[in-house]
Amino acid sequence: MFEFKIIAECPVTGARAGEFVTPHGTVETPLFMPVGTQATVKAMTPAELEELGARIILGNTYHLYLRPGADVVSEAGGLHRFMGWDGGLLTDSGGFQVFSLAQLRRITDDGVEFRSHIDGSSHFMTPELSIDVQQKLGSDIAMCFDECVKLPTTKEASHEAVERTLRWARRCKEFHTKDGQALFGIVQGGLFEDQRLLCSERLVEMDFPGYGIGGLSVGEPAEEMYRILDVLSPALPKERPRYLMGVGMPDNLVEAVSRGIDMFDCVLPTRNGRNGNLLTRIGRINIKNAAYERDFRPIDESCGCYSCANFTRAYIRHLYKCGEILAARLCSWHNLHFLVGLMKEARKAIIERRYFEFYKYFLRDWFAGDADDGF
Repeated sequence: MFEFKIIAECPVTGARAGEFVTPHGTVETPLFMPVGTQATVKAMTPAELEELGARIILGNTYHLYLRPGADVVSEAGGLHRFMGWDGGLLTDSGGFQVFSLAQLRRITDDGVEFRSHIDGSSHFMTPELSIDVQQKLGSDIAMCFDECVKLPTTKEASHEAVERTLRWARRCKEFHTKDGQALFGIVQGGLFEDQRLLCSERLVEMDFPGYGIGGLSVGEPAEEMYRILDVLSPALPKERPRYLMGVGMPDNLVEAVSRGIDMFDCVLPTRNGRNGNLLTRIGRINIKNAAYERDFRPIDESCGCYSCANFTRAYIRHLYKCGEILAARLCSWHNLHFLVGLMKEARKAIIERRYFEFYKYFLRDWFAGDADDGF
């Protein structure tokens, strides 16, 4: 039911174009996956997401476990039916949210005891519970429960988290039984190359159908992230999809694709969109700035999204100044279209054997224009 194949590779970089067959259709990689934390991509309908080209979106195990609860979603017929989405679905394990959002957490080898950030209620998340919730949600791709440490961290603390992540990965794999759902392992290890290699080697021995790379884009310099990706690229199986978790800046995506990454997700396009921060081919702009009051150009003159085809910067700024909901919708739409489309462009360039040129010129334009002081 799951098959991943590489159909083209860049002869200069590690970029590759692939096809990933899932129960809800074949998706083309590299791709960007919008985040639907609570069974919705904020400000967007499923039909709009499909129109702008999204093929997989994310649901969040931690949030959906707390509300409405996995049993409610299961009774509704699974997450696809509950949220009215016919494309692919990936659910994260909840591990990152347990460590970043939950209150008064206590980690043991059995799992994590935590208090809900919503109402303070007490919960105990284990690898088995995370998998049970994801199986009830019925996603196409589930993720192993892992321990994500904050950066900077000590080598000792990172090593302990890696060992626990590996033990939990084995428990997840042993517990997972759902047909039609692929379970991905997650590589941890902070910024320590030896730990990343150890974690990837032992996960590969467990033979997962895909591998996530976690614990990056959490405040470290971009060059440090690229260094870890350079180390992991030859260590992960070429014939399995690679998913860089939580990364959404355009330059990071283009750089990561050149290092063999296939899948990305991030809340950035919708979160930034709600705040009036927009992505363009020549950098970022803050639409709330006074400079755009009489700017009757589209957000990005090279973009063909619904927002750019129909509205001007001046109009969208006006909506923000008036507190109109439409402003957040139009900006979220544009940002999502930009990142989904960027990965489609990257894929086309790989297939046409010109990815290195695409990479160079995109980064040249992005950094040349990325100077909006109000962003």
